[in-house]
Amino acid sequence: MMEPPLTPLPVTNGSLNGSANHEPSPESTNPSFDASIFQSYLQVLLPPVIGAAPEDLYTLFDDEFDERVARFAGEGGEVIYVVKSRDEVEDDSKQTYSYTLTSHLTYHPSHVLTLAIIKRSSILDPLTPLVTQLHFLNLFGGEETPYESLHAIVSSGVKPSHDAFVGSRGSGTGKDVDAKMGIPMTKKKFAELELSLLHLQQNVEIPETHLIIHPVIQRAVEQAQAAGVRPNISYIPSQTLSDSTFLNTLHGHVNSWIKSIQAVTNLTRDVASGTASQEINFWLSLERALEGIDLQLRSEEVNMVMDCLRNAKRFHATVSFMADTGLTDATELVRKYNQLMKDFPLNELLSATDLDKIQESILLIFSHINRKLRLSPYPIRRALPLVEAISRDFNDQLLRILTSHRLAYTPYETFERLLSQTINIFRTWDDQIKEFTNVAREVTRKRSERFIPIKIVPAHAKLQERVRYLRDWRKQHEQLAVMTGPTKGLGAVGMEVGGMDMEEEVKEAYEVVKRIDVLDVSVEGTEIWVTAENAYNERVSRVENQIIARLRDRLGTARNANEMFRVFSKFNALFVRPKIRGAIQEYQTQLIDSVKEDIKHLHDKFKTQYRFSEAYHMSQMRDLPPIAGAIIWARQIERQLLTYMKRVEDVLGKGWELYAEGQKLQTESNAFRKKLDTRPVYEAWLHDINRRNMGVDGRLFEIVRLRGGGFQLAVNFDPQIITLFKEVRNLLWLNFQVPHAITNMAKDAKRVYPHAVSLMETVRTYGQTLDLVEKNKGIEWLVAEYRNESQRMITKGMNIRWDYFVNQYESGRYVASADARNDRHIQFVREFASIISVLQDKTNNVIDLYKDILRAVEDLATCSYTTEAFADLLGKIQAAIDRLNLEGYANLEHWVAELDKRIEGILLQRLTSIIQVWCSEFERMDDPEFRRDPLRDVTNKRRNDKRVIKEEKFMENHMTVKPIIHEIRIQNQVIFLDPPIEYARSTWIKQLHDWLGVVCRLRRIQSSRYEIGLQLQGTALTETTYLSLLTQISDETLQRPFSLIESKVQQLKDYVAKWLQFQSLWDLQAEYVFNRLGDSLAHWQQLLTEIKKARSTFDTSETQKTFGVCVIDYEQVQARVNAKYDSWQKDILSRFGVKLGNAMKEMHASILKARNDLEHHSIEGLVGGPRRF
Repeated sequence: MMEPPLTPLPVTNGSLNGSANHEPSPESTNPSFDASIFQSYLQVLLPPVIGAAPEDLYTLFDDEFDERVARFAGEGGEVIYVVKSRDEVEDDSKQTYSYTLTSHLTYHPSHVLTLAIIKRSSILDPLTPLVTQLHFLNLFGGEETPYESLHAIVSSGVKPSHDAFVGSRGSGTGKDVDAKMGIPMTKKKFAELELSLLHLQQNVEIPETHLIIHPVIQRAVEQAQAAGVRPNISYIPSQTLSDSTFLNTLHGHVNSWIKSIQAVTNLTRDVASGTASQEINFWLSLERALEGIDLQLRSEEVNMVMDCLRNAKRFHATVSFMADTGLTDATELVRKYNQLMKDFPLNELLSATDLDKIQESILLIFSHINRKLRLSPYPIRRALPLVEAISRDFNDQLLRILTSHRLAYTPYETFERLLSQTINIFRTWDDQIKEFTNVAREVTRKRSERFIPIKIVPAHAKLQERVRYLRDWRKQHEQLAVMTGPTKGLGAVGMEVGGMDMEEEVKEAYEVVKRIDVLDVSVEGTEIWVTAENAYNERVSRVENQIIARLRDRLGTARNANEMFRVFSKFNALFVRPKIRGAIQEYQTQLIDSVKEDIKHLHDKFKTQYRFSEAYHMSQMRDLPPIAGAIIWARQIERQLLTYMKRVEDVLGKGWELYAEGQKLQTESNAFRKKLDTRPVYEAWLHDINRRNMGVDGRLFEIVRLRGGGFQLAVNFDPQIITLFKEVRNLLWLNFQVPHAITNMAKDAKRVYPHAVSLMETVRTYGQTLDLVEKNKGIEWLVAEYRNESQRMITKGMNIRWDYFVNQYESGRYVASADARNDRHIQFVREFASIISVLQDKTNNVIDLYKDILRAVEDLATCSYTTEAFADLLGKIQAAIDRLNLEGYANLEHWVAELDKRIEGILLQRLTSIIQVWCSEFERMDDPEFRRDPLRDVTNKRRNDKRVIKEEKFMENHMTVKPIIHEIRIQNQVIFLDPPIEYARSTWIKQLHDWLGVVCRLRRIQSSRYEIGLQLQGTALTETTYLSLLTQISDETLQRPFSLIESKVQQLKDYVAKWLQFQSLWDLQAEYVFNRLGDSLAHWQQLLTEIKKARSTFDTSETQKTFGVCVIDYEQVQARVNAKYDSWQKDILSRFGVKLGNAMKEMHASILKARNDLEHHSIEGLVGGPRRF
């Protein structure tokens, strides 16, 4: 509403003073109002205000004009309207207007403008100028919708007028007084009214659909309704029902209905083009329009039209009518969309009058969207522009409220509060957008819609950036203003140093910023802000230079770190300014580095983890459980961290976290403190305890199935219960509220704790002992008796329950007779521990002895092949067996028998090996080199065998077969062998027996040396040595050495026999030989050849013949046999010469004689003589 003194009124009132000419008669006390006064008023007012030509106003002053003015001037007539209407003219004619005066306002599209004239009092006084009694209000019109004019009146006239009045008296009244008077509520109502008008103005017009009804149908329905029955086609004449013209008209009407309905059902809008309220109101209005259409389609007139068409068999128009309109689908879709749009709390944002209301409205809006989007099929591709439209409204509201506060002029506390609240609102928006994004992605995935990037471009991004920058800028300015004030002493210093009043300089610099709109984020506004900020910085830089000089002077004269800390703590408010901070950075860096180093040590300490820290081991020593120890450890680190952060604040000042370096420290510190928060540790422990079914009940023992198969005995007592009561005790000391149920559980655990620990330790010992027995298979029989005793105790304990131990304390207080039964269970724990302890001791003892025995048995396979070595090892084994016997281990005799079999196997291998070695040695060649190392060939073949390497060593020293030297001697002209061949055979067999006797003569191990009864009965039945091993050696192995001996003896015999043949050189008589040979020269020649051949036996440079392990020395007889042989050869050769000469002579004589005889015979006689054949 406009104020009374408007521009046209002074002129009008000046010219309407003629109303004073119509002065009432003095005698009339309540004179009636003269209509001519009002007519003159209108004639002057209307031409300039509504653009009316004076000659066109004649339609206004008709016959009823006086009556209307009288009603308006009297009581009850509050307002009268002057309406300017557009006349209907031809297209090329000039537009004309008509004017109407009415007390009842109506709307018609032809109305161009409406002027409301409102009375200030109940009646009009003809004696008072009308300018003081009337308001007039231009309601606009024309091309505009009424909502535009009404919104302009409220937002630009009524609301500012109210705010101006309230603001003028606001300085004297507080908020409480305003609230009592209802002023905030009134402001809110104005904002809501303005918002509602704006919504109406912005709405997309939904075309109204009116279905055309044929007059015949309309009359028939009216007749039926008048008769009080349901309308049907019987009310229509039959000839009309069959009239094709009538039916065609109805068919045409139906087609027009389909088109008009489709115009609504196919209606849509671009959500990105308007405001959020337009989108909301569009769908709500569309639903109302569709409901109206649906209501019309259910009317009797429409049903009768369809009945007429069906009656005429025109099913083409009726069957697909609903499908063609698309009304059902559109209605269903719109209703689903309106699950989101109904009760949409956008008005809470648009009508918000302060920042708190804006923040609340943001939470309400996004809560509504996130909740309803899961229910409504509203497309995400429309929801994203809708949220961006909300962002535009959000930006406008923030600007409107912040601008009204004139931020540059507000005190710093108010400024900081407003901008902090604004930043918090932005943060709330960001949080809600994240949640909306998650919901949108989830909904898109569930609906299987085509993927679109979920990205919101907020309209308030620039404002958000400006607000944050402005807040930091104003904070720096305020710190500079405070530090240059008279209380800090820098002002006087500045005057002395540079002759500058720093306080005044700072104030004048800020005045530059006051003159601009700091929230204008447009391009022009940003340029203005940059210009103003540069002007501000130019003036402030001079002040900073003065401050820097003074600070560096003080820091330079500081004697130690503590004095530097004091200077920093006094002037730290200025360190947020980059120039000042850069000037003193070297001092800050020096101090901060030490703090950083301390914090780094804290990080390193924390990263090592509590479990690997020294504190963990100390906690274990002091019986602190893991959770309580970790909490105490984390709290200590947190206290140290807070101390270091305080030192950082001393160096960098308040707001140190805003620097790049400080921000990094603050971020790391906060992240570190979050990691040090012990509450999650406690809650995780509490959740774990509640999740577990912990309790002191059930049987004492349980059988547990192992993962790898098998079963294991365990105590049916959760070890966590032991830790539980320790945790509870320490957590109560640390002021944690432990639930009552857990406390009671801890008390029960504390009662049975000693017995549980004893049992668990005993069972653990039992399991470890059994593992030792399993790993040492050979001792099972020895400890079987102790193991059986332990299993008997376990069987006994299977029937005992933990409940007896828990209840013994409570029952023992009041019932004395209960002690016997409770003592029985406690006694079982003690006895069980004692028996398992005995089993453990016996097992450990026998394992040590068994290891010694095994070591000795293994050494039997590799020791020196001497009686002393074997006897020493068997003596150790026998001593261990005697100790086992003395300590009373069970099944010892059977166990020793098994051990003896094992020893027999090893000794049998040694025997077989030594026989092979003996045979190899015996077969050595005659080469002297081989005689010096008779075993090297055998051992080199098995050089990688450790045992054989050792065997080689002792064989070379002790077990060589020494060669035997036999001499062929001649005594008293008799050749003989010394010693004889039988001596060699006996020597070799004796050596073989000695080698075998090293093993076979060893004493067997015995298990009964401490048994008196067995001693008395005699020991003839048991074998005391290992002679029987020879029966286990294969015949071939045992026969081979004897075969070698006999073969070697035969070789010796054959060779010696050749020498013994030379005995005949002394035994034979020459005459006997000569007589034996006779006169046969062939015999003589054969003998000489044999003599020459036999001479190779002794006619040699060598003096001995080697047969491997035996040597025949013939040096003594070689010369004598050679001499004797020479004499024999000489005699036989000379005698053979005589014999040969005589034979030659005789042959010569025979030949001569034959020749003579032949010469004396005649040839004739030979030829002519008789022939005899």
